[in-house]
Amino acid sequence: MYQASYLKHFTGEVFLAIGCSEEEAQLASEVLVSADLRGVDSHGIARLAGYVRLYDHGRLNPKPQVRVVYETPSTAVVDGDRGLGLVVAPKAMEIAMEKAEKVGSGWVSVRNSNHFGIAGYHAMLALEKDMIGWTMTNAAPLVTPTFSLDKLLGTNPIAVAVPANEEPAFVADFASTAVAYGKFEILQRKGLPAPLGWAQDSQGNATTDSNAVKSGGGLLPLGSDREHGSHKGYGLGAIVDIFSGVLSGANFGPWVPPFATAGFMSTQQAVGLGTGHFLGAMRVDGFRPADEFKEDMDKWIRAFRGAKSVEGQKVLIPGDPEREMEAERGEKGIPLLEPVVLSLAELAKRFNIDFDVNL
Repeated sequence: MYQASYLKHFTGEVFLAIGCSEEEAQLASEVLVSADLRGVDSHGIARLAGYVRLYDHGRLNPKPQVRVVYETPSTAVVDGDRGLGLVVAPKAMEIAMEKAEKVGSGWVSVRNSNHFGIAGYHAMLALEKDMIGWTMTNAAPLVTPTFSLDKLLGTNPIAVAVPANEEPAFVADFASTAVAYGKFEILQRKGLPAPLGWAQDSQGNATTDSNAVKSGGGLLPLGSDREHGSHKGYGLGAIVDIFSGVLSGANFGPWVPPFATAGFMSTQQAVGLGTGHFLGAMRVDGFRPADEFKEDMDKWIRAFRGAKSVEGQKVLIPGDPEREMEAERGEKGIPLLEPVVLSLAELAKRFNIDFDVNL
């Protein structure tokens, strides 16, 4: 078990060691460890070694010049200069919020970036300004669209954060696949099979092999198969890819470069620049007074919380599990699997940074 503050400090030291500025190293570590705090272990510090490998392979610029390359009063395209997506995405969200302050909403499509961590972090930045936040990102092709044997889409997550008054904010943050690929990496570390419906093998058959994607299979869209609505997950993933990649000039579809942890994948000929994101901010008071809206959001949330539920269960609001986990791990610490601890110890040795494997 590790305290979040300890992991943030260590992560920041690693980002400093590869050349990030003090400010951006702190921001990147904040975004990364926030995933662990919220229970999204697949996108947390377990990926730190992957970012270092991106740097080693020349795909990550530790000192990017993030810039707007095209804009209107309410829209922009941002070039991330191959920077950490953990840094590029929050900066792009700031641009979206600045535009929203002026004209009611702001929409930013990002090119030439890298993996940006959990989508929910960036969407939640809008909450402090009484705005609704939207974030999406495309990702390496691990997903087989409905009836396809070819992997053409990424896990392509969507996050939407909506402020409330007395109730906690509504925060929906989910992949457009049955699960994120990081869940398979966790199962692989534990030597466990995957639940049926997460992946298919190279012949298109449902499988519980947690290594299926590495051996020619693919992740399944949200819904798993046609009878259970996989065409809807496919559609959501396609929307994210178009908004993040085609709209910005980033790579898209089968050409999105793999994250460094997906070592079994080969990089395809590029059709754009890096990985793409899409971020948006909408002023609530562009529609109605913010206080009135947030009071009604409280009513909306309480109606769902008060719903009659299945015995032994309760109806959750999007964001509840992560919020509850954040409270628990903020107090008790963050559990890390042994393979993750060992990878952090290797980074500590390489960069001569203190790291305790026996906390």
